[in-house]
Amino acid sequence: MLMKEGLNQAAIRHLSQVFNRIWPEFDQQGFLFLALQDLEQRELKQRLNQIIHALQHTLPVSFPDAVPVLEGFSRAWQVADPDSPLRGFPAWAVTDYVAVAGIESPEYALPVLKKLTPLFSAEFAIRPFLIRYPELTLNYLQSWLKDSDEHVRRLVSEGTRPRLPWGQQLKAFIQDPSPCLPLLHHLACDKSEYVRRSVANHLNDIAKDHPQLVISHCHIIREASVMRQQVHYPASKEPEPEIDWVIRHATRTLVKQGMAEVFPLLGYDDNPQLSVELQLSQNRIRLGDTLEFSVQLTPEQKGKQKLVLDYAIHHVKANGSLSAKVFKLKNLALEQASTINKQHRIKPISTRRYYSGQHKLEILINGQSVAEAGFWLDVTT
Repeated sequence: MLMKEGLNQAAIRHLSQVFNRIWPEFDQQGFLFLALQDLEQRELKQRLNQIIHALQHTLPVSFPDAVPVLEGFSRAWQVADPDSPLRGFPAWAVTDYVAVAGIESPEYALPVLKKLTPLFSAEFAIRPFLIRYPELTLNYLQSWLKDSDEHVRRLVSEGTRPRLPWGQQLKAFIQDPSPCLPLLHHLACDKSEYVRRSVANHLNDIAKDHPQLVISHCHIIREASVMRQQVHYPASKEPEPEIDWVIRHATRTLVKQGMAEVFPLLGYDDNPQLSVELQLSQNRIRLGDTLEFSVQLTPEQKGKQKLVLDYAIHHVKANGSLSAKVFKLKNLALEQASTINKQHRIKPISTRRYYSGQHKLEILINGQSVAEAGFWLDVTT
């Protein structure tokens, strides 16, 4: 089913029935007339905006007067059939209505969003308030950190994500994410996986602009977790398993980029002792062919060495310079000599234009370049 079908006629009629039940003055016919206009021709965002427009014309004009109705809606919606397909998605329009109708009344709107977010996350609706009233909104979020509802606690993290998918970017937090870090530090050890996953995704967002900051913050989170573990297990030097997962998920972009500083944080050797031999099966291929290579690893010290192996292909650009793309190869604990074979097909894709010329294959171990070899790619037909 297309996502827009979550805001279909049945969903809109259900909205009108709930509002009419909790507020008999609600103009059901007027709401349905506005909300259903040319609905089948509307895409998802257009349907959402049309429902918001209908609510603006049928709920009390003064937002403070609309608050009791919205609070009643949050209670009435929660007692709906939990298996109904109408339960969650249509409430998105109500949370986003608050962002439009309540933007001039944040002291009324923000508490309402807290009550509505368990129905459908208010992560989109809270963003206009963070942009317009950052200090006030952050104060509210701070007060929600220990709320008993995991949806409210998750809103603290998800609502402040600077690059939330589908959401309005928070450019101030992209430039300076420091106001969010105390919130994330508190929620990183939340008992809810739902909340911890949001924290990890938020940190991964920040890592795209401030990689060193995220690495430093993950060290702080890890050290705090080790200290908590030592209260119960004095000899422990490891963080709680949940924190270990948060850090790994938060740094996934940095790992993919091969950033050397992140690997010690994840428990991999920061100075592996080994020799590496890279061999290509051929040094000239055509577009569409497979590049075959092998990597022989020989340890130069006793004991296991935890390694992350990646490889980068440096593609020739139109101006003759090279542009690298990193791929995963293997994670391993190296204790004895090992040979890894790999086949990589260089095929046409929509996101890259290939050019003939001398390309380069590079092997990375724990983010450090350890071997490279050149090969010629021919893209002529």
